[in-house]
Amino acid sequence: MPDYAFDWVDAFTETPFGGNGCAVVHDAGDIPVATCMAYVRETSLVECTFLEPSDIADIKVRYFIAAREIPFAGHPTIASVASMVNRGLVDLTPGTADMTLETGAGLVPVTVTAGDPPRITMTQIAPSFGEKVSPERVAPVVGLSPEDIVGLPQFVSTGLPLCITLLKDHDALRRARMDPQALERFRAEASIEDADVMEPYLVTLTGATPRGDTFSRLLLAPPHPAEDPFTGSATGAAAAYLWHHGLIEAPQYIAEQGHWMDRPGQAEVEILGPRDGIQGVKVTGTGAILMEGVLKL
Repeated sequence: MPDYAFDWVDAFTETPFGGNGCAVVHDAGDIPVATCMAYVRETSLVECTFLEPSDIADIKVRYFIAAREIPFAGHPTIASVASMVNRGLVDLTPGTADMTLETGAGLVPVTVTAGDPPRITMTQIAPSFGEKVSPERVAPVVGLSPEDIVGLPQFVSTGLPLCITLLKDHDALRRARMDPQALERFRAEASIEDADVMEPYLVTLTGATPRGDTFSRLLLAPPHPAEDPFTGSATGAAAAYLWHHGLIEAPQYIAEQGHWMDRPGQAEVEILGPRDGIQGVKVTGTGAILMEGVLKL
């Protein structure tokens, strides 16, 4: 195989070592699936992306975690576009650039706004609302009591299904711990496909900083790292959940994640459409290029 150019990008942050890292590999259409997964494991990142030409969009983005290919992920989308900008593949001379990504979840529109660093806005697809789950089923997965959970958790997808779980406060959020065995039992009971990527996404309605409106965590089970620093796809799904169920007053807010991991990340969120007819979710972030290199296979 030839060499492959890659960038290591920290997404949803303006500075290195914040947000969530993703390695973006260019011109990678001929890399076998098993090698893509091995690369993710080698990096110890949660996800990596592999870019290739598309017949229906500006670029095709394939998303991999350590164990499989997934249809879509948020922070790797921000990272992939930031990498393309870094390599001069996006023309920002007019001030903005519109592009479309081909993903396993469909076409994802992206707008890039010039700046230092550029702002990247992805429009996630209209949400799919799935099964509602009792707090008694979710709580053991994350080591909490049912009383720590507000309302009914629900599976929501804007490209990747996750169980959105609203917690009552930061104390409950800090006490959360993943129980892999309880997660397996939870997955086995779920009446939804792709259960192996549906860890509960824990949300609170208080930011980690004065600027934030929500603060979240996504705990993961092996072979993945223990926690995801910032989860863009879950941010979109959580936004749809909160807006649809009347838990937030306005369709625009600032989502925060990763601060307790010393990897603070922020995203600007905008839900499109009324509560009972959401058309999509815009999630805006930035990416910091940490490393540039060549992958030798």
